Amino acid sequence: MERLSTLLFAEAVLLLFMTICTTMAAAVSVDGQYSFVMNSSTSPVQAEYDYIIVGGGTAGCPLAATLSEKYKVIVLERGGAPFEKPNVQSINNFARVLADIDDATISPAQGFQSLDGVYNRRARVLGGGSAINAGFFSRANPEWINNRHMKWNRVNASFEWVEAVVASFPSMGPWQTTVFDGLLEIGVGPNNGFTYDHKLGVKVGGSIFDQTGHRRTAADLLQYANADNIFVYTYANAHQILFGFDPTTGKPQATGVLYTDENGRAHRALLSNTKGSEVIISAGALGSPQLLMLSGIGPADHLSEFNIPVVLDQPGVGSGMCDNPTLTMMVPSRVPLEQSLISTVGILAGGFYIEAASGPNEALGEVVALNTLDPGYRNFDLLRTFASTIPTFPQDVLQEIANSGVLLGKIADPVSTGYLRLNNTDVRQNPIVKFNYFEDPADIYACIEGVRVMVELTRSRAMSNLTYPLPESVKTFAGYVAPMAPDTTQAALLGQWCRQTVLTIWHFHGGNYRDVVVDHTYRVIGADALRVIDGSTFNSSPGTNPQATVMMLGRYMGLEILDERANTST
Repeated sequence: MERLSTLLFAEAVLLLFMTICTTMAAAVSVDGQYSFVMNSSTSPVQAEYDYIIVGGGTAGCPLAATLSEKYKVIVLERGGAPFEKPNVQSINNFARVLADIDDATISPAQGFQSLDGVYNRRARVLGGGSAINAGFFSRANPEWINNRHMKWNRVNASFEWVEAVVASFPSMGPWQTTVFDGLLEIGVGPNNGFTYDHKLGVKVGGSIFDQTGHRRTAADLLQYANADNIFVYTYANAHQILFGFDPTTGKPQATGVLYTDENGRAHRALLSNTKGSEVIISAGALGSPQLLMLSGIGPADHLSEFNIPVVLDQPGVGSGMCDNPTLTMMVPSRVPLEQSLISTVGILAGGFYIEAASGPNEALGEVVALNTLDPGYRNFDLLRTFASTIPTFPQDVLQEIANSGVLLGKIADPVSTGYLRLNNTDVRQNPIVKFNYFEDPADIYACIEGVRVMVELTRSRAMSNLTYPLPESVKTFAGYVAPMAPDTTQAALLGQWCRQTVLTIWHFHGGNYRDVVVDHTYRVIGADALRVIDGSTFNSSPGTNPQATVMMLGRYMGLEILDERANTST
């Protein structure tokens, strides 16, 4: 029972404490939805485009907006529009959105469980992860940009292009301020104040939530689009990339995409005969390698298991899947805390990030129902059974939990990686994925050192002004819901604590590495007229939180492609 209480519901601790405790004019309708965002059931059975973008997510939206400046673009988004979903747009409903994974086709978040046993989420909505995440906005660490040989002037201009629409700095309540002061007190410095930049020390980053708690997503970047050149179709499931054969290069050449609308009717988006037209996959770290495999690009032996004709034998597709192990600690407070998601962050030299969140919400039951048990217990039926018992906890326990803040610790650069494989040939279903959390001892060491700093933070003078020890009677019940700071400094015990309480912060990446599956221009190696531009090409997660960089990348690569075509046409 003690082990169960330690492990119980680790994966959704983050959710629990977050919940309970324009330069070009685009045509916009009265309700705020762009006129060019349409249900896929209204799309033509067949039509030609200069660019076909699969995935209207964090990279796909800025990429499409940029390319539409000069070319005809179609975006195929498997989910709906955030404008149609009130829960998506409010900070108060953050956890409810992540908990809403029951519907097989229309919920904005699609749940999946890795073979490691950790429950996770992938976006299924226009705007992608920026429509369902905790909203933190922070630029990539400079090494990440330098390692990709990107042009700094264009990188900075692209970040600013994004920030002008979706980012601002949050107000600071007592919890975020206390964590900020506590980090400085224990030596996590210097004080970098409010900044979007990635800097060692303590800072307050940006947020895609405005001062009223309204969420701005990558879909808002579509306001930059040329409304006459862009067609965004929602509930459009891309099933297969279509290929021809280029006799001059001897390579398969993408010619279009087969997709279905919400009624199951088949459509074909085909590339125009214009030189330079391309299919660009921006379907995310799970969706992009999955679609490549379903289209015949991937490990030949694996594709043969599903009788998929091999277009290109590429063993690297689906390899190197990585997720950043995340740990959480509940910190009880004497007083109710503000509603806040991620604002304060401590960036440690050892590659460990400490973040904070807090705030009450009425969605307790929904959130707890999605938590994770020890691998031997992990199933939704048991999770929801436990969730139904939460309201029967003593009132003082519920109040203490509601008043608590949460600390999050993220391992910045895990060495351990895993793989992605097809589960079936239905693109709407999740593939099989394993991240191999803590397989490499270096990751356990990083976790142990980071958790030691988190424990030190909970014991700081700054924290003591706000927090206090829970009574044992309350602590017993609270232990069923979330881990508190481990009462030990022993490496072996802290390592065990890391393994038992690991969860995700939804920064998984990989599956289509640069220089393995795609080249430095994000073209698929061995194929023509096909690129992948999204987090599946990352071998590490940029900065503390990747969304700002993914949006920047969409804009950056859109400009690079426009320049490339301009240079080849002259």
